Amino acid sequence: MATRRHEQDKVDKSDSPPRVVTLAQVARTALGEFAELTGLAPEAMTGARPDGDGWSFLVDVTELERIPATSSVMATYRVDADRLGHITSYERLRRFSRNATDAS
Repeated sequence: MATRRHEQDKVDKSDSPPRVVTLAQVARTALGEFAELTGLAPEAMTGARPDGDGWSFLVDVTELERIPATSSVMATYRVDADRLGHITSYERLRRFSRNATDAS
């Protein structure tokens, strides 16, 4: 019986189904890695979409803190991550004043 149990422990795990990860978990991992890589604290995730085998996020950060805060310089980054949330690439898409709004 001990031998049989030992044989079951050796079963190849590659046939097991892939681990299910929620979008919230993927985003949390990606935003944490983004902050670590850039030194910028994400303030908002303004977009998320599946991208191939992973995800693409839009992340807003404060790049330059000013007084009053409405004149701070913000930026939107696209952060691409694999299916588990590990960053594969990122780039700044735009910069804007905190008080700016998009044209309708």
